[in-house]
Amino acid sequence: MVLNNIEKLLEKYENGETSLKEEQQLKNYFSQETVAPHLEMYKPMFAYFLVNQQEQFTKDIPLKTKKVFNYKWISVAAVAVIMLGVYLKSNLNNDLGTINDPEIAFNEVSKSLEMISKSFNTGTSTLQYLDEYDKGASTLGYLNEIENTTNIIFKTNQ
Repeated sequence: MVLNNIEKLLEKYENGETSLKEEQQLKNYFSQETVAPHLEMYKPMFAYFLVNQQEQFTKDIPLKTKKVFNYKWISVAAVAVIMLGVYLKSNLNNDLGTINDPEIAFNEVSKSLEMISKSFNTGTSTLQYLDEYDKGASTLGYLNEIENTTNIIFKTNQ
């Protein structure tokens, strides 16, 4: 009867359906000297489980880690903040001002627009090459018309 019970427990164990109490019964059975000959192959496995269950970890585990604070990053951050502050202060103090006299304001705007106009004119002077390109493209258009008419003529004569 005991052997039948062990075989049923082994089958449940192989299917992963045993409880802890049933597994303990199997460990107790296979720790004995006498085991059924057809179940001898399970004995080393359960012997390993018993030995493994008694193993203990004896090394100390540090629970608190030592925090090493790197002060050089604080200095880098401080320098960055100072430089940012100096940059912003120098840019915010630039007073663009307003001109109360309309005549002076008109003269200043005229100077600015003249400067922009000169820059624009130098940029457009390089675009004169596009005119030459347009002339060549229109010539090609005439050649295409000539080719079309000659094709019509030769097709009708054939």
